[in-house]
Amino acid sequence: MRTRLERSAHVRPGPGSITWRVNREMAVVAGWGRAILLQLAHPSVAAGVHHHSSFRGSLRASFKRLHSTVGAMLSIAFGDTEQMIGAAAGINAIHDRVSGPVEEGGRGTYSAHDPGLQRWVHATLLDSIPLTYELLIGPITARQRDRYCAEGAIMEPLLGMPEGSLPRDAAQLRRYMDEMYDGGSLKVTDTSRALARAVLYPPRWWMAWPAFRFMQLLTIGSLPPAIREAYGFAWGARDQRAFSRWMFVMRTLLRLLPPVAREWPMARHTPAGRPLAVENVAHLPQ
Repeated sequence: MRTRLERSAHVRPGPGSITWRVNREMAVVAGWGRAILLQLAHPSVAAGVHHHSSFRGSLRASFKRLHSTVGAMLSIAFGDTEQMIGAAAGINAIHDRVSGPVEEGGRGTYSAHDPGLQRWVHATLLDSIPLTYELLIGPITARQRDRYCAEGAIMEPLLGMPEGSLPRDAAQLRRYMDEMYDGGSLKVTDTSRALARAVLYPPRWWMAWPAFRFMQLLTIGSLPPAIREAYGFAWGARDQRAFSRWMFVMRTLLRLLPPVAREWPMARHTPAGRPLAVENVAHLPQ
């Protein structure tokens, strides 16, 4: 991984970047639900999650998986170089074990190291996180959306993807998402639906009703209508009104909170050895 980073021309986002501005807000994690359901609409991703994920079974398992995923995200986004490399290495080690046959809705086999699947997973996050930021925090300009895509491309060397695999601006991202929606690669299977319900309605989810009700509305309401219908989620005028109310309430509450209560602690401190400007990964220590 170090070799790939050293040979690449990628510049790691730092404090002041749009990546830091968006990802430092705890609330944008709510957008992961939408991204996950888009990912599960790909039969190969659904098969991989079905056979290898451990988040199902209990509310505790769901939160444990979320805690682990958030930790990796924070290390990659806001950690020092060693934390970034360690987190990415952990993800790659997990991906080493994720492979098998696609038994429903597709053909052949899947692998978590497949650049095509990695591109889809990453694109769903590029599409969902800024959308969630705008729903809950504030607007993002077209130029900032372009920068968010460009800065996110550092995942190519981190995950071993070919150079140029990921979109570099919002227009490329939109074209790619439209191609995926219209090109026949996506198919919501029974496995996809079962996994989606496990994400949105885990056992005893009502014990954390406000959090899960908000996530359910945000996730289902922000899905493309065709994907939402394929999952079998009903969505009428009443649901849309509830969606609008919850987004308004959450946006208002977040604006009243001070940054110390809204932002990840890791994002409020520049790690030792990391400059305040962006860090060029071409100068990583050996």
